[in-house]
Amino acid sequence: MSTAVNLTAAETEKLRLRFAYDLQFFAKEGEGGEKTEEPTSKKLEDARKEGQVAKSQEFASSFTLLAMFILLRIWISTTGSQLGELFSGFYGQIPYYTKLPSYKNQAQEYSNLIGFGILRTLVIILPFLLAGFAVSFIADLVQVKWKPTSKPLQPKFSKLNPVNGLKRIFSLNKLVELIKSLLKITVMVIVIYNELRDQWPMLFVLYDMPMMQAVLLSGQLLIDIGLKISLIFIGVAFADFAYQKWKFHEDMKMTKQEVKEEYKSQEGDPAVKGKIRQRMQEASRRRMMQSLPQADVVITNPTHYAVALRYDKDIAEAPFVVAKGADYLAQQIKKAATEHGIEIVENKPLARSLYANVELGEQIPEELYVAVAEVLAIVYRNTGRI
Repeated sequence: MSTAVNLTAAETEKLRLRFAYDLQFFAKEGEGGEKTEEPTSKKLEDARKEGQVAKSQEFASSFTLLAMFILLRIWISTTGSQLGELFSGFYGQIPYYTKLPSYKNQAQEYSNLIGFGILRTLVIILPFLLAGFAVSFIADLVQVKWKPTSKPLQPKFSKLNPVNGLKRIFSLNKLVELIKSLLKITVMVIVIYNELRDQWPMLFVLYDMPMMQAVLLSGQLLIDIGLKISLIFIGVAFADFAYQKWKFHEDMKMTKQEVKEEYKSQEGDPAVKGKIRQRMQEASRRRMMQSLPQADVVITNPTHYAVALRYDKDIAEAPFVVAKGADYLAQQIKKAATEHGIEIVENKPLARSLYANVELGEQIPEELYVAVAEVLAIVYRNTGRI
């Protein structure tokens, strides 16, 4: 048993609009549809200004970690000796500070000692700090080139939106970050286990060694482990950089509607339209000058205007304009006509009339037939064509 439902035109239209609106929830990016179009140069430039670039944080951190361990291997003895001397100096001065006459003197001296110790420690580790900064800066420069912007530092209240926060938590980026973290932890555990498995006998006798020797052996073991982990992390960083570039490209893709809107906005820009018009004029001028050798005569006034005419009954019923120009362009037309042996005839009224009333490629109007015919007759007579 079926029941017929009769809807009015207004109800039908309302239902259609609601159905179309509900379908937008199934679109990949909302009302614009799926992002299937390649990003335009303008969108990429705008994203760059906002600080949105294809960049891997792992890239800089892994190379910085490798640089730190390489420096430790090179300067471990020097750095260890300097830190050891600093510690010995501190430890050796404890009896002196405990014998000071008053608590006030002790506090002042302790403050001076701690300040000196901090300054000395900074000097010792300064090469590592500078190397870490330089490597991190170069790694970022390799990825995104040099174009600094302060936009990422500006506060964005949209980040306080709990809905957006949940989207960020349950997103593909967070899943990738989780996979990277688990991979890095797994790599560290495997490398540390393999290194310590062969060094267990040495580790058990560290207590029987002199302190400096034990520290150097332990430091050497840690450096070897750190170097191997850093090299593996660099491989992870390159994979992450490739993923970030792919993800950025996908995020920057545009819907067909976005491309249309951007094209409209670009076309509406007076500067853009001026450049387009200028390029079109230049292209038209080049074509005009290329057609000039086919002209029969150039009519001038003689300083301001120049109009080149051609008459070929197989092409048109009347003479037509091949080229025309004023001032500088007129001089260029006359110069080209002289180079190609084209007759130049001075006729001020006719030149002004042709320039003002006849466009490129158009035939001359009937009211100018007689004046142009007289000019062509003179040219044909001079060139022996009649």
